[in-house]
Amino acid sequence: MIPYGKQDINQADIDAVTAVLKSDFLTQGPQVPAFEKAVAAHTNAAYAVAVNSATSALHIGCLALGLKSGDSLWTTPNSFVASANCGLYCGAKVDFVDIDPATYNLCPEQLKAKLATAKQPPKVLVVVHFGGEPCDMEAIAALAKQYKFQVIEDASHAIGGRYQDQPIGNCQYSALTVFSFHPVKIVTTAEGGVITTRSKEVAERLGELRSHGITRNPERMTKAPDGPWYYQQIELGLNYRMTELQAALGCSQLQRLDEFVARRQQLADQYDELLAGLPVRSQQRNGNNYSALHLYVVEVPATSRRAVFESLREQGIGVNVHYIPIHTQPYYQGVGFREGDFPAAEHYYSGAISLPLYATLTDAEQQEVVAALRHALTEHAS
Repeated sequence: MIPYGKQDINQADIDAVTAVLKSDFLTQGPQVPAFEKAVAAHTNAAYAVAVNSATSALHIGCLALGLKSGDSLWTTPNSFVASANCGLYCGAKVDFVDIDPATYNLCPEQLKAKLATAKQPPKVLVVVHFGGEPCDMEAIAALAKQYKFQVIEDASHAIGGRYQDQPIGNCQYSALTVFSFHPVKIVTTAEGGVITTRSKEVAERLGELRSHGITRNPERMTKAPDGPWYYQQIELGLNYRMTELQAALGCSQLQRLDEFVARRQQLADQYDELLAGLPVRSQQRNGNNYSALHLYVVEVPATSRRAVFESLREQGIGVNVHYIPIHTQPYYQGVGFREGDFPAAEHYYSGAISLPLYATLTDAEQQEVVAALRHALTEHAS
């Protein structure tokens, strides 16, 4: 089976993790700060805070921006549920903004129209760089300034990408950016996430929130420390810390990030050529940006999507679908959303199939994927 995504672990990665296992620290040692420093350097961010997952990152990111009961969070329906659930974790209401049918990202024009008629703008907007393709952050930031809301970039798909020739994660147009390092992502820490920001205050609060709301900074305490052992819990936090093992793997993987993304670019360009003439369409990529290309999605005729998907699986191609629109999930239906609420996202989902794309996918394997897709489309022509 050729999977849709796959990590690439080499001997240097194994050696990095083994070294930690032989060290004095399995958690709360030097590797996590080293990983944070490496991510900050790669993204040109002032600060980076590592946590145990991107879901955790979204949660404490919302908390750090003051999202609470009575507020609202808006996001795209075309994402994994974590992009919306983070608002619910904070007690906020969640709503969605439909996507651009060409880019599959949150549509700035739809956002502008929704803001113009909303009784109250969101406190936080979570934008998702779907498949690694950056959203139109300049347009979104202009609306954020006009309507006074804060922006989180969910860049779980996008480390190594660039927007306006600047690294995604530098937070030029957002309060903070979240990255994921799940094994199917571009680089991995097995599980893990990082938040980048330009704000020292936000970074410090994120560091406290990931570790029970505890500080060892005397300037943050309510009284002078009793001694060098002293700490204070100054708010209700969580245990979202990243381990030394994860951070060591991340430091090693980051050394090959540019190589991984360059290969994904090459494979995507080859897909573009190989699929020309087939009855499919793919995500529109802005040539002024540099997609990290976590995913290569094709839209096939909705009437044959399931048959094509099953045919590909039967032929040994491990395709997947990204994503089932969040508002169609039973939980969100239970709070009032209905099918038909966000038609562009629903139309996209009806035909979407994610083809295999990862750095170690060979040209021969890619040819096999395309041949299998051609066969499936011919066999199940609408």
